[in-house]
Order: sequence, then C-alpha cells, then structure tokens
Amino acid sequence: MDKIKYELEFPLNSSPQLLFQYISTPSGLSEWFADNVNSRGEFFTFIWDGSEEKARLSSKKTGEKVKFRWIDDNNKDTDFYFELRILEDEITKDVSLMVTDYAIEGDLDEARLLWENQISDLKHVIGSV
Repeated sequence: MDKIKYELEFPLNSSPQLLFQYISTPSGLSEWFADNVNSRGEFFTFIWDGSEEKARLSSKKTGEKVKFRWIDDNNKDTDFYFELRILEDEITKDVSLMVTDYAIEGDLDEARLLWENQISDLKHVIGSV
C-alpha cells in the first residue's frame, strides 16, 4: 500500500510557546491528539480506543516543530512520520499549525477530516475557538 504525503494548515489563536506544550509533551498531546500518550525517552506510545501506535520523536525544535516517526514492532523506524510545525507570520503575528502526514490515497479525505476533528479539539483545549 503506497501512502502519499500531504500537508494541512490550521490557523490558531495561541502563542507559539503555549501551542508547543500541546504538541510536544505527552500530557499536552493526550488532551487533544490521542486518548492517552506515554513516553519513555524518545519513544512515544499513542493510545486510541485501546489500540496502541508507537513513534519515535525524531526531531524537535523548541517553540517551532516536532516530528514523530512511526516505528514497527521491533522499534525500527518506518518510512512514515507526522510533523507538527508552528508558523508565525512575522508581520501580523498570526499563528498556525502546519501538519505533515501520510495516508493511503483512497483514505486522504478521511485522514484530513480526522486532523480537522483533532485540531478542533486542540482549539477547545487552548481556548482558540
């Protein structure tokens, strides 16, 4: 199954510093991204409805972005990742969250909808509605 990379941008009323806490920490991510998030070092476990997915925090730039690479059962990196990048307009100071992810071509609309729902939850958590 070939997956294709896609990007979505979501405007948010938030400071980059506050937003970064919600995209980079297990406690922040568990408030909007997954039912529960655990971490051990660079390895994160995301739990949804009792199923678990594991990822490695492959890069992090404080206040700017996090990138999680999905790993297999042997803790080996897969080809797929998702990245959450905070963008701030230098002039207007408008903040948005750029999401980079992968989906099977036939599931692209569903994947976009899932992100829209999750970002809606994030907006509620940070008071950006």
